[in-house]
Amino acid sequence: MTYTVEKIGGTSMTAFDAVLDNIFLRPKDPYNRVFVVSAYGGITDSLLECKKTSKPGVYQLIAKRDDKWEEALEYVEKRMLLTNEHIFIDPMNRIRADKFICSRIKQAKNCIANILETCQYGQFSLRRYLPQVREFLSSIGEAHSAFNTALKLKTMGINAKFVDLSGWDNQPPRSLDDTIINVFKDIDVTKELPIVTGYAYCQEGLMGTYDRGYSEMTFSRIASLTQADLAIIHKEYHLSSADPRVVGTDKVFPIGRTNYDVADQLANLGMEAIHPNAAAGLRESNIEIQIKNTFEPEHKGTLISSDYQPETDKVEIIAGKEKVFALHLFDQTMVGQVDNVSYELMEIISDAHVNLIGKEMNANSITYYLGGNTESLNKVLYKTEKRYPNASIKGRMVALIAVIGSQIDTNKALAKGVLSLMNNDVTPVALHSSMRNVNVQFVVSDKDYQNAIKALHHEFCEEVPAKQVKTSQVA
Repeated sequence: MTYTVEKIGGTSMTAFDAVLDNIFLRPKDPYNRVFVVSAYGGITDSLLECKKTSKPGVYQLIAKRDDKWEEALEYVEKRMLLTNEHIFIDPMNRIRADKFICSRIKQAKNCIANILETCQYGQFSLRRYLPQVREFLSSIGEAHSAFNTALKLKTMGINAKFVDLSGWDNQPPRSLDDTIINVFKDIDVTKELPIVTGYAYCQEGLMGTYDRGYSEMTFSRIASLTQADLAIIHKEYHLSSADPRVVGTDKVFPIGRTNYDVADQLANLGMEAIHPNAAAGLRESNIEIQIKNTFEPEHKGTLISSDYQPETDKVEIIAGKEKVFALHLFDQTMVGQVDNVSYELMEIISDAHVNLIGKEMNANSITYYLGGNTESLNKVLYKTEKRYPNASIKGRMVALIAVIGSQIDTNKALAKGVLSLMNNDVTPVALHSSMRNVNVQFVVSDKDYQNAIKALHHEFCEEVPAKQVKTSQVA
């Protein structure tokens, strides 16, 4: 029998009835599977910061020493208890679920209060404790959803096992691999259904190393170390030819098959089919990834494998990222010293904790394409201007649009893409192509993001066979 390791995304977890019917209860035999679950939709954003808007959550308020962190944590607790109310009709199980999460929240609140009190003294710096605070706040959401899921399945006669990797029991940390091996050595997946927290406490520090991609790393290492036959990701959408909210639900379709090269390009633009670091372990273990739509269980979704190569050149997806900060530096004195300038700028970018999405350079200029919150991006601009006072430095918001496929003719894609954009009154700011024949990128004004996506999708993807399956919930 096929043994799978499966991950359920946060938005899917929020639609818990659909998750029960379409994933947990769908096969006749519920075992020979391991599930890694994310926190319910929006919970991690409230605990840390909003991934899309950077609105501060509990962690960011603590980092700023804002007393409203307690109020924010109470708000998270209320949301969690409301979720419990929706999931558990039986009052006894509801009480058990409430008791579990209220205990975690109370312990977290006491811990944070003690740290802040300690850091009132000059010998102690809050900055030293913030990484640990971020780690354990991250774990609360996953522990909540995993505990609830295991408890609910037990009430339905399934031998589900809550596997808490959060380190809340004060055990000394091990490496991530050792943590997983130690836990799974006593689990028989043929008789038990493990429900695992997406966050794992380990020596590496998952948040510090992978930030919000930590649950995918946990998922990846479990699949690799337990030698899964297949890794499955359940999302609220298909991995599809474009964002239906932009081009229309009647024009997009699931990709069906692709390879890890394409997944990497999508991850770079923030459309994480799978975190690049997580994909590396699965690739090395020769484990394929299947991305499925939670709400269409009968659909096979998209299979990502190492060896997939289409017989002909084929554009598979038009992906993009808006509100990208383009930092452009021009200085004629840097001719012959571009490497030194590049190294110094990368230090500034790294210190500000912003995402490097792309880079272009010539003899006397460099442009970095960055993602992050306004405060961090302004910090990068300020430090760059201070470091290079005689250079011409400009920053502007742009959008990156990528035409991606496992195998494409990049020259033709570049030419056809430019013509398509120009015919739709979109003037590219810059163009990028690579020797790998996987993607080409078009940099456009941020206001032209949607028009550019529509134009390129129409050019490359809408001449598809009628037999392609359409879907209303896609990436």
